[in-house]
Amino acid sequence: MPKFIDIEMAFDFVSGAPYGENRAVYDKVSGEFLYESAMTDEDEIPDFIDPDQYIGIPHKNDLDLGRALVFQFIEQTLPDEEETVYRIFKRPGAYGRFKDFLDRRELLQQWYDFEASAQRKAIERWCEANGLEISSEREEV
Repeated sequence: MPKFIDIEMAFDFVSGAPYGENRAVYDKVSGEFLYESAMTDEDEIPDFIDPDQYIGIPHKNDLDLGRALVFQFIEQTLPDEEETVYRIFKRPGAYGRFKDFLDRRELLQQWYDFEASAQRKAIERWCEANGLEISSEREEV
């Protein structure tokens, strides 16, 4: 049974690059996570993936944790600024400008908390939907 923190780390790896550039799978037999990145030589994932043995870790966009989440947050906290945020996301570098926008309004930490909570819930729902039982055991840092 994988630990939640390990699934979260694999999720962060997949989501830390543009969609499709990083991949991670969980091997249900060995209990290990395997990784692949188009940006490095990291390539642990076999060419043939048996769906009975491996489960692919989703990208944040697969779980609606990209722009959709941004607009959920704006709708709840700054509904009058929705058009401003739409304009921010029309150009490259949107997340940096969005975070600057929130920082100026002293809402950046609230965004981080909202994002972390939504991510945790989405990963838990994804695990349940895929029949992946997880341990909530936390590792000591």
